[in-house]
Amino acid sequence: MKVVVAITGASGSIVGVRLIEELKNRKIETITLISSSGKKVLKEEIGKDLKPDYEEDDIFSPFASSSQKIDAYVICPCSMKTLSAVANGYSNNLITRLADICFRMRKKIIFCIRETPYNLIHIENMKKVTLAGGIIMPLNVAYYFEPKSIEDITDFFVGKILDLLGIENRLYKRWME
Repeated sequence: MKVVVAITGASGSIVGVRLIEELKNRKIETITLISSSGKKVLKEEIGKDLKPDYEEDDIFSPFASSSQKIDAYVICPCSMKTLSAVANGYSNNLITRLADICFRMRKKIIFCIRETPYNLIHIENMKKVTLAGGIIMPLNVAYYFEPKSIEDITDFFVGKILDLLGIENRLYKRWME
């Protein structure tokens, strides 16, 4: 399995980083993309720099072409700017170009949006990408598993993403376990 993970400029970059770690720990080929805003938020939120495999403006990346095979694409976190660009066919960088390719090639694409509350434009953009075949997975916390730490909440989100990718995991307590 080959999964591309993009981190964009929304809060919640810790979830994207943890997802990348978990995929790599499972020996799943993982390619990382980080937007320039994503790098700034990442540094602010978790005090880390993470070197992406490809820069967002790398138009010569193999992932700028539909001939490159991937199994899934996860944008986590997904800013409303990125969601808007994808929903409206604005492929202005590698992150949005790859989303366009995933829709054309009928690949799984997951948008881990992190915004609250939503306005009508956000909802319309979520509708557009859903109708095109994307999956909207808001980073909305659940409380039934009684999280005790940020790590518990982060693992809950990562476990949900892995569920969507069809990857078995025990990262969070499931309902009625």
